[in-house]
Amino acid sequence: MTLDAILTRIDDGLPQAIDRLMELLRIQSVSTDPAYKAHCDEAADWLVAELNTLGFKAEKRPAPGHPFVVARHEGPGPHLLFYGHYDVQPVDPLNLWTRAPFDPAIEDTANGPVIRGRGSSDDKGQLMTFIEACRAYKEVNGTLPGNLTIFFEGEEESGSPSLIPFMKAHKDELSCDLALICDTSMVSPGVPSIAGQLRGMLKEEFTLHGPRIDLHSGHYGGPALNPLRELSKIIASFHDENGRVAVEGFYEGVHEVPEDLKRQWENCGFDEKAYLEHAGMTVAHGEKGYSALEQQWARPTLEINGLWGGYQGAGSKTVIPADAHVKITCRLVGDMDPADVRRKLRAHVEARLPVDATVTWDSDLDGAPAAVMNTSRPEFEQARQALSDEWNREAVIVGMGGSIPIAYYFKSILGMDAMLIGYANDDDAIHSPNEKYDVKSFHKGIRSWARILDRIAK
Repeated sequence: MTLDAILTRIDDGLPQAIDRLMELLRIQSVSTDPAYKAHCDEAADWLVAELNTLGFKAEKRPAPGHPFVVARHEGPGPHLLFYGHYDVQPVDPLNLWTRAPFDPAIEDTANGPVIRGRGSSDDKGQLMTFIEACRAYKEVNGTLPGNLTIFFEGEEESGSPSLIPFMKAHKDELSCDLALICDTSMVSPGVPSIAGQLRGMLKEEFTLHGPRIDLHSGHYGGPALNPLRELSKIIASFHDENGRVAVEGFYEGVHEVPEDLKRQWENCGFDEKAYLEHAGMTVAHGEKGYSALEQQWARPTLEINGLWGGYQGAGSKTVIPADAHVKITCRLVGDMDPADVRRKLRAHVEARLPVDATVTWDSDLDGAPAAVMNTSRPEFEQARQALSDEWNREAVIVGMGGSIPIAYYFKSILGMDAMLIGYANDDDAIHSPNEKYDVKSFHKGIRSWARILDRIAK
């Protein structure tokens, strides 16, 4: 059968595909709250049953937290693994939702119909695009497309504590030729995008200690070391006047964007003015000499995420605090080593401590390197052409400012590249009230996977 027949089947079956997505969206699979544990089990069971009806051999696998779903179909061609997650974020604040979060519905908007409900975009709607593409293949051809493994987790929105141990324990089963991930967005509405690199993450938190106890600012104001003042000096020393991180050796492992890739980015439809205006800004405030897109996708950062100390209540309390606290995250790119960056950051802070000040560091925070894919693999160009055909717009290889650790783990644990292709839009309000997924994204996402599998699963 031809690809055209499969695409026609997808078009004709869209109402039923939406109905199935609605069923999954009604399951309240909030992973971070123990009160929803049974709902997470229910979502895993629903997916296992659905995959088994399509001809996969699917199982729910236990984990210390929420279960994994692993499904297998042996066939010809390269072994492809598709990853997604069935858990969702909490719905708070509930009063800001225009409808019940787990009562999904189609709503008309100025930009077309959308599927409104928690998880519609992140990630249930996205993972169902792949399942529905497989369904259409099966209905038209009588068999699934190629040699496939499905791997769904239920803890992505709560830090994936069970993921690394599970992947290491099942390395032989999960290792494939290429991983496919559908948990990302398009760079601009209607511009199909393949993520070729993601920034890594390093988290730090420390407390600067000064006086033995909080001090009366009249009795000790002047002679006393003020931890908030000293911490402010250290924070100010993290960046120079050009927005560059001033920690010695911070940029080791950072690479400039190749000119051919930079030209793709310049023509990808990204609207820097609108991007900044959305956040209430008129100019980019990062590293000078780089566009907002380069700052977001290809440059490392050191950000202050929280800063506190002293009296926080109503009115005034005239004290010099004994301690001051700060939370920091660094986004990493290229070959930056999180452990090396951590050492350099701590050395920078400790070298600037005044007499009578000490520092303690949170020892439980993690870090992960950036994930840089081998986009020269032929599958990337095949997928790019397939997406371009579906969306009638040149697909682009993009970067991502955020961090999706699973892409790095696929490479570091299983030794395989990942191709990240998602159909979400930046206005989908993921993690926020009134999350939505455009019906167009769902429909064309299914068609896109059918085209991609037709090219790479042979």
